[in-house]
Amino acid sequence: MSNDNRSSEIAALLQSRIATAMTGEKLPGVRELSREFRASAATISAALAELSAAGLVRAEPGRGTFVAGRERLPEPDFSWQSQALGPARVDADRAARLGGYGTPEHIPLSWGYLAPELLPTEDLHRIGSRAAKSARAWLMTPTAGSPELRRVLAAEYRADPNDVLVVSGGQQGLVFAMRTLAEPGSTVITESPSYPGAILAAQSAGLALASVPADGDGIRVDLLADALERTRARVIYLQPSYANPTGAVLSAERRTQVLELAAGHGAFIIEDDWARYLSIDGKIPPPLFTEDPHGHVVSILTLSKPASPGLRIGAVIARGPAGERLRASRTADDLCVAPMVQEIACSLLTSNVWPRHLKRLRTELATRRDILLTTIRTTLPSARLQATPQGGIHLWAQLPHSTDTREVAASAYAAGVLVGDGRHFFVDEPPAPFLRFSYGAATHAQIIEGTRRLAEVLRAQASVLRAANTTVR
Repeated sequence: MSNDNRSSEIAALLQSRIATAMTGEKLPGVRELSREFRASAATISAALAELSAAGLVRAEPGRGTFVAGRERLPEPDFSWQSQALGPARVDADRAARLGGYGTPEHIPLSWGYLAPELLPTEDLHRIGSRAAKSARAWLMTPTAGSPELRRVLAAEYRADPNDVLVVSGGQQGLVFAMRTLAEPGSTVITESPSYPGAILAAQSAGLALASVPADGDGIRVDLLADALERTRARVIYLQPSYANPTGAVLSAERRTQVLELAAGHGAFIIEDDWARYLSIDGKIPPPLFTEDPHGHVVSILTLSKPASPGLRIGAVIARGPAGERLRASRTADDLCVAPMVQEIACSLLTSNVWPRHLKRLRTELATRRDILLTTIRTTLPSARLQATPQGGIHLWAQLPHSTDTREVAASAYAAGVLVGDGRHFFVDEPPAPFLRFSYGAATHAQIIEGTRRLAEVLRAQASVLRAANTTVR
């Protein structure tokens, strides 16, 4: 049973108890209710929040939770909002999948962040404690970010620190870049398949999307040229290194061609460099930004992937008027990333902890990748792996054409396994059924158990299809 169902079940039991209670009567505390219902404190809190939303209880900080008066608000009528809001920009189904990570009991065979044991958590605790004692952690920084952190982030991109804008993670950087570099209603071109968060960022900015197929060497440059001519797009979204979900790296030849196309069409390239610190085999290519002196490339990096999902910090690096506009756009949203977070990030990147962490991470990701590759090949023979990624955290697998990936993902979820439905990585209809797997979040044992459960799901679906075909004949 999911946590949501369990909390609703407890809320219903408490509601029947409240029905006979006096107004103002105090309910037992969270710990007592946890023992009574054998549920976690988080589940009890969710149940109480449900009762509070219904107007049945009121919470008083420091005192407890009390039975509210019997007066109930009328049943809400939100029908007016549909007309006031107009058409939805963002694909709600895709957005729910991007942020949905199941329960702690689910095996994360598809997830965009690292397992807790792969993170430098103890070092972050120590660095965070020191940062909290720094006067700079409690003072306002410039809107673009602290000068010290910007200098550190600029170095690898051979950028001027003044061209660096510190943001609250890569996703915010994508939204800023999409919104600032393109006019609402214009087109952004993305490789296909691509990161669903980039699709959502474009939708949020009111942009149309055009996709160009990619292969093992990255985006198809011949088709990109056609798309630029056809759409007159001025923004191209790319992941040149270890693309999510395929793991592809843009080849050296195509890097040159892409830059030439951008220059010829007066277009920007948003370089999503999310996997900069997640190389496994060999050395990651330098940022595309380093090969472009004219400001066509706007790079986005994040520390939330390699360091901690809770360390919501990243950067947008842009030259010329585009950078100035991005910094102005930032002022309209919020005045700066929390100085404490910036102080922690700067201390982490300049300490001996960082290279040590990356070395250990490289080894661990290689081991987990190889285990997942071997397990898929032996346990899921119908899944055809597209390639062995040299970095990043994802694998991309094609399934037989009769497979319904929506049903597979839903059945796997019910079986306690998270897998990525390939539909969400395409702007248009997928050319075949795909699943995304991730090797950064699951332990060795979880990888083996998760693929075993997924194999059962796929066998069950195949059996249903065979039975349906037999019935039709």
